[in-house]
Amino acid sequence: MPMSSTKTVLMFAAVCEAATGIALLIVPSFVGELLFGEALVGAGAAAARVAGIALIALGLACWRHSPLVGMLAYNVGVTLYLAYLAVAGELTGVLLWPVVVLHATFSILLSRAWLTAPQR
Repeated sequence: MPMSSTKTVLMFAAVCEAATGIALLIVPSFVGELLFGEALVGAGAAAARVAGIALIALGLACWRHSPLVGMLAYNVGVTLYLAYLAVAGELTGVLLWPVVVLHATFSILLSRAWLTAPQR
């Protein structure tokens, strides 16, 4: 496949995956109904939102040709969403806060790497 065709397919896939991620983030129950014939609720909806954040980050990484941007977007998004769940108290497991701290740490380290990278 020629390079321009590869770039076109990659960009199209990046947009589609990011759009799916946005849908999972905003309306996970509806996406669950469309895909599986059942609504996603509770922990299933929370897991779908985390998957949505991952798909958005994947789309960004492919669009920008930067795994650093994708990983940074994923960690910041997951940190914010899981911290929200922890503070709201709706879904709280024994590892929720440690995972929030882990992703926050990754977010800080990746931010520093991004800010000091010679070419952004």
